[in-house]
Amino acid sequence: MTTNTAARRILPMNRNWLFGGPSRPGAMNANFDDSGFTKVTLPHANAVLPWHSFDESAYTFVSIYRRHFRLPETLRGMRIFADFEGAMTATKAALNGQPLGEYLGGYTPFSFELTPHLNWTGDNVLAAEVDSTERPDIPPFGGNIDFLTFGGIYREVSLRAVPPSHIADVFVQTFDCLSRPRLEVLCSIVPDGRGGTLRVELRRRGETLCAATRAYDPDASEIAVGLDDIQGVELWSPDKPVLYDLVCRLMPDGAPEDEYETRFGFREARFTPDGFMLNGAPLKIRGLNRHQTYPYTSGAMPRRVQRRDAQILKHELKVNLVRTSHYPQSRHFLDACDELGLLVLEEIPGWQHIGDGPWQDIAVRNVEEMIRRDRNRPSVVLWGVRINESQDSHDFYLRTNEAARRLDPTRQTGGIRYIYDSERLEDVFTMNDFDFPLRPPNHPLYLNTEFNGHMFSTKRFDQVERVAEHVLRHARVHNQLASDARYAGGIGWCAFDYNTHANFGSGDRICHHGVSDIFRIPKAAAGFYRSQCDPAEEVVLEPGFHWSSGDRSGAAGLGIVPVCSNCERLEYFIGGEKRGEALPSKDYGYLRHPPFLIDLGNLPLSPWGDLRIDGYIGGKKVISRTLSGRGVDARLAVEPDDLLLDGDGVDMTRVVLRVTDEFGNTRPFATGAISLAIDGPGEIVGENPFALAGGAGAVWIRAAFGAGAVTLVARHPYLGEQRVSLRVAAAAGEDI
Repeated sequence: MTTNTAARRILPMNRNWLFGGPSRPGAMNANFDDSGFTKVTLPHANAVLPWHSFDESAYTFVSIYRRHFRLPETLRGMRIFADFEGAMTATKAALNGQPLGEYLGGYTPFSFELTPHLNWTGDNVLAAEVDSTERPDIPPFGGNIDFLTFGGIYREVSLRAVPPSHIADVFVQTFDCLSRPRLEVLCSIVPDGRGGTLRVELRRRGETLCAATRAYDPDASEIAVGLDDIQGVELWSPDKPVLYDLVCRLMPDGAPEDEYETRFGFREARFTPDGFMLNGAPLKIRGLNRHQTYPYTSGAMPRRVQRRDAQILKHELKVNLVRTSHYPQSRHFLDACDELGLLVLEEIPGWQHIGDGPWQDIAVRNVEEMIRRDRNRPSVVLWGVRINESQDSHDFYLRTNEAARRLDPTRQTGGIRYIYDSERLEDVFTMNDFDFPLRPPNHPLYLNTEFNGHMFSTKRFDQVERVAEHVLRHARVHNQLASDARYAGGIGWCAFDYNTHANFGSGDRICHHGVSDIFRIPKAAAGFYRSQCDPAEEVVLEPGFHWSSGDRSGAAGLGIVPVCSNCERLEYFIGGEKRGEALPSKDYGYLRHPPFLIDLGNLPLSPWGDLRIDGYIGGKKVISRTLSGRGVDARLAVEPDDLLLDGDGVDMTRVVLRVTDEFGNTRPFATGAISLAIDGPGEIVGENPFALAGGAGAVWIRAAFGAGAVTLVARHPYLGEQRVSLRVAAAAGEDI
């Protein structure tokens, strides 16, 4: 994350865009009549879609955006840039009818300089023509890809006003974090023929801890400044993600002219023959892969929603690392990873296919742009510089590794592959291994980056044997990874279900590979990851099955089924009668908290009743879960993630809709179309009525401009009505 103050100004530019749908001749011209366009806010998807079973032709077209603005006279004399954080997949821009250029790529930021074509006394028109087709000349396209890319200006845009001599980039390198911490700050500047001084300050919570100043020559474009033997440093870690600020002040002729601030952390992260080491101690990686897309609006979700995914991964799924498969993801998501202590493996766009020379040039540029954007983040511990699951390409991957090591010598590189004997040009051999047992490590630095996934696609409402097996497949792999220090750990495929092309997935344009569904609602396998946390953090007891008498094939009862828990012992009861006890399974003895296997097979069908499971630690009952045996849809639950939104026309929050039993457990086979109504400054983003899938689903509420109370009313055809209230707070206006 970077913020910029002093002489420079960053002007948010996310409101009051005009969207014209498919582009048309002349739409880039300043005098084009855009009165019939629709006013939209960014992030924006060029098409709102059903959450499954849609055709990608609904969004694969060239669309047009226009933004009118006036600049304050106080900015005259400065250089003005339009900074796009992401648009899918190729963007041509013009200002006042003058072409600015074209950017090829959908996942990395890009800028256009507006200065030569600005009108300082009247209206300016910034036009962007966004090509969202799957162009074979741009990564990740050219072959088949198992995900969808969607379309539109789906991340934020801002204007950046900087003085002629300004700071272009800052790289903060930390050294000797475990002994005598020091920094080397590499500051890239745009010179204007004047010499001066650069001052760097290390800050925490606004307090300056130490500083240094260095003079630079009139033609200098890069300045290195060191801060040595820094006292009282607290290390960044998953348990204590301590962040610092580095402020650089550029002073040509000795007068302050530009200031640039970036955030970082002190930590030491290395993959070694003995596994992954963080701050000198071994840490077994237990991670999940994440696609950044969502129902309805694809990747065009605002800050709050992007951050929520990091919170789900950290606090609900309890993982310690996320892989940004298969491309760089939203800075808001990565900001949250920095703040929460969630490690990141970040990789370039691509999926199996390697294109021609110009295609490879773009991929190398993607490496550079990804690293420049995110190399100050303490959460990022490994760069993925190989196209996911591609064949060997010696010269190409020499280039991607060289770019990474040149721009960031402090981090190792990895390259995600599925070919066991492929060439290793990267530092870490990062391997997608879907076999079980896993193959043994064949390189001294070895990380499993995908397992399970498409080998056992599972829905929340699948039959009990499949649901239970899905849980145990994740447990088996992590148990093997824990058994051998040569495995740095593993990253399961994947966190959340995602939309895909017709030749992948389950016939509904969804890959049901996640431990949570596409709405981020957990499946039973999510309980395994959740249960691996320390009970001092949270006591967990998650049944890995549905409770019913006849869901197992060919027999009564459920058979032997898993319960995921960090308790020491379980007792279980049916209809109030104790039926057994269980200890953690010895079959998973390398895990910190092995699953429990309880035998619910061939139980007498009468008397039948509720299933209660009690968990014990130190001889004391610390948790209890009850699953209803009535087979009745009892309640409608309506659960918003947040109760306060910003009234900026952009902010959104998820609202989960569930049918439960009388104990609050989701009924996995419940149906019904939930009709929704909203009152106040907000709108529903999603299908209305919403047809439940597996007893649950979600819509989002987007705040409108302004402030006030929002009431959402949800009505089930049999279970009646539920209301929830949210508040929208007035947001600060944009600068232009």
